[in-house]
Amino acid sequence: MKLLERIEELDTPEAIPTVELPIAQMYHGSRLAPKGVTRIHHFFLPRTLQGLGVLWTKAQAISDPRLRAFMLFTFEQTIWGMSLLNRYQPIQFGRVGGSQVNRYLAGVYYISSLISEVSPWYILTGKVKRLTAAFGQMHYQPGATVIATQSASVVPPVENCADYIFTDPPFGENIYYADLNYLVESWHNVRTNSAPEAIIDQAKHKDLYAYQALMWQAFSSYYRWLKPGHWLTVEFHNSHNAVWNAIQEALSSAGFVVADVRTLDKQQSSYRQVTADSAAKQDLVISAYKPLAAFEQRFIAEGGSLNGAWDFIQQHLEQLPAPTMRAGVIEKQDERQAYLLYDRMVAFHIRHSLAVPLSAPEFYQGLRQRFSEADGMYFTPAQAGDYHKRRQQAQRVEQLALFVTDEKSALQWMHRELDTETGHGPQTYQDIQPRFLRELHQTKYEKLPELLELLDQNFLKDAADRWYVPDPERQADLDALRQKSLLHEFNDYLRGKGRLKVFRSEAIRAGFSYAWRERDYETIVKVAERLPESLLQEDQQLLMYYHNATLRFSDQPKQLPMI
Repeated sequence: MKLLERIEELDTPEAIPTVELPIAQMYHGSRLAPKGVTRIHHFFLPRTLQGLGVLWTKAQAISDPRLRAFMLFTFEQTIWGMSLLNRYQPIQFGRVGGSQVNRYLAGVYYISSLISEVSPWYILTGKVKRLTAAFGQMHYQPGATVIATQSASVVPPVENCADYIFTDPPFGENIYYADLNYLVESWHNVRTNSAPEAIIDQAKHKDLYAYQALMWQAFSSYYRWLKPGHWLTVEFHNSHNAVWNAIQEALSSAGFVVADVRTLDKQQSSYRQVTADSAAKQDLVISAYKPLAAFEQRFIAEGGSLNGAWDFIQQHLEQLPAPTMRAGVIEKQDERQAYLLYDRMVAFHIRHSLAVPLSAPEFYQGLRQRFSEADGMYFTPAQAGDYHKRRQQAQRVEQLALFVTDEKSALQWMHRELDTETGHGPQTYQDIQPRFLRELHQTKYEKLPELLELLDQNFLKDAADRWYVPDPERQADLDALRQKSLLHEFNDYLRGKGRLKVFRSEAIRAGFSYAWRERDYETIVKVAERLPESLLQEDQQLLMYYHNATLRFSDQPKQLPMI
């Protein structure tokens, strides 16, 4: 106790940073200030401060620059583990008194009610052995490897040079990296420039749109780095649909084409996954590719022709991986479904500022004529043969869960339900109505037509009063009538003023599609800005139209033509 008292009376070593924390601008600031931590040296007890001061001074005094860099890197391994953030954990793997090294919570400033103060040799003995082994085994061959440590938005010195890119970008506002860097950076007297940091941070006035713009800069740089025809993998984790859509819109706007989205269970949960009920429990993995240069040049030269649209579908299907089979069950692939193929085709045209040459009914009819369909998925002729062989070996095909939230998902559900292969086949209104209500989870702003109206506009009845899926020729006629009705409703929205509180999302989509085809970008912007912001952020298709129309709005006349 006398020794501790003597240590407490010592002055804080000059090597110790004492700069003030920007509490007001830090997400975790409200947790630190009540614990008395407002400056960097407040993170450490008196005895720890003296030990770290000696280590830092000795490391800085090394004359050889490379050895000094190694020793400073080694010193950095002590900063978090010797701070008040290091929690005491008495039981580990069934033993009493487990190791107390690095028991801080990652990704957050959290001071536990029980902390563990460790000595420099306790925390460094094992680390030094591992660092020595790691650096001692490095055999660098000049020209064999390139490691770039810079912002992801830096333009490459040579374009089209990377074979593959894996990126694990910031997940919106899940982790505040610049804030967390502050503890280590203060020792070096540097500070991360958080202005271009791609996160959502209200304290720094960064909203979802700023995050999307910053991610677009990074993905655009990736697009320049990557070779045509090669792949980018994006690991993503966020429970908010708006952030998920912002990532996809940034990815698409940069030029990539999304080919596959899957879940990744990393087994070990993060702090937020454990403590927050609303947090997503698994990561999403997006696989996207950069189109072949020859195809993209041909597509642009054709200027939004029918051939260009079908060429895109051909090369997109060729890029898509084959459906996987696990334990005799084929996993249905979303990206091979008709509606998603149409969405990808539309997005590719909009990204290149071209009018979409096909309406949805025309596209679906042409898709059935040009490509092979099996189990609700589409394949090229070569892929179809391979899939049928696999299908014969499988016990069944897994059906994707589909909930009815709006008109678009309602029509998808009804097509599946009335189809003889995927559902119960032709049904009367009395048969289908209870099943429909069971799956109905209508969104807040959606003006969903009555079930009978949806059936009447999109399906046909047989002699037994059963509704069934019409053949392609009749379907095109029905879709044309429905499109006319949707545009009529969109005109009503266009004439109105003020916020739209209840509306048909399908009417908005139809109106945006028509306005884009007519290069009437102002109409898209005007109506979009009357929609609830949360809906605009969470609907990927509406966000895509709005984002691209905004970029072109300044070139348009101010008169609003009626559709």
